[in-house]
Amino acid sequence: MMYDPLYIQFLIHFNWNRDYYECHEVMEELWLEEGRHPLCQGLLQIAVGLYHFENGNVQGSRKLFTAGIEKLVPYPEQILGIHLGRLVREARQYVLQLECWEQAPFPFYHLTIQIEDAELLEVMTEVQSMMEEFK
Repeated sequence: MMYDPLYIQFLIHFNWNRDYYECHEVMEELWLEEGRHPLCQGLLQIAVGLYHFENGNVQGSRKLFTAGIEKLVPYPEQILGIHLGRLVREARQYVLQLECWEQAPFPFYHLTIQIEDAELLEVMTEVQSMMEEFK
């Protein structure tokens, strides 16, 4: 399967670079190119939820996670070479913890999007190598 280069960059920034601001930048571009597709928006909102929580904005994080989950739930467990169902479950767990944050604060932690397609993982590795060469 052919994957959009912006989607590949999003996954690299999300899983490997842990740069949720860049996730937002590349996925927003893809979202606009794809006619504001809800799947792209949901993935973008999960990344922005992580960005907000990492920067201490608990309410903003919970809001973005919740919106992202709502957009991703209708899609199959596995889509676009990833295990979307796992991401949704882990994002829901994050929301539950964020809802209790005042009583039970917890440190920020990353989520990882499980890559199901070996070809996608190979392309991600190649693109990451090229990105590092140009730094």
